[in-house]
Amino acid sequence: MLVTSDKPVLPRSHSASSALPWVTTVSRLVLAGVLIVAGWGKIGTPVLSVQAVKAYELLPDSLATVVGYGLPILEIVIGVLLVVGLLTRVAGIISALLMLAFVIGIASAWARGLRIDCGCFGGGGQLKAGVEPDYLIDILRDAGFFALGVVVAWFPPGRFALDSALGLTSVREPYDDDIEGDDEKPYEKENH
Repeated sequence: MLVTSDKPVLPRSHSASSALPWVTTVSRLVLAGVLIVAGWGKIGTPVLSVQAVKAYELLPDSLATVVGYGLPILEIVIGVLLVVGLLTRVAGIISALLMLAFVIGIASAWARGLRIDCGCFGGGGQLKAGVEPDYLIDILRDAGFFALGVVVAWFPPGRFALDSALGLTSVREPYDDDIEGDDEKPYEKENH
């Protein structure tokens, strides 16, 4: 009796694919929380929000005023969309673009020697004498939020998302239990 065998064909691990919906859900909810808190901190004092935008000295006063008044509303609306998982990819793209704009604005202020508070969660404007800006921390924080926005935009919305419940996801979610290519037969010994 001759026994021959090939290497066993092992099924692909489902651990990475089963974690993806949770990763996107956590990314979506963290980003949502940050946007809602940031918007909420500014919406009650729109004059300070306008002051914070103007402190960057990047936009004409009239446009800075519009951005200062509109940004808190946009942050809250996008945050709520992310919480409920509705229009998730669009909200993720807008979130990522906002975070990129914040990174660029903060880096620009730093490069030009401005001494301002980022105004990210309210307040903003010129720093008081003796107070040093935390530009590097602000940039790293917003770069991390940018990465979360990319995750939210790139991958399906994850768990507890209205997009999934309403059938609004445009592609089949890659974390379905049926992963292509894993339907191979388990290792079988051949007896000759």
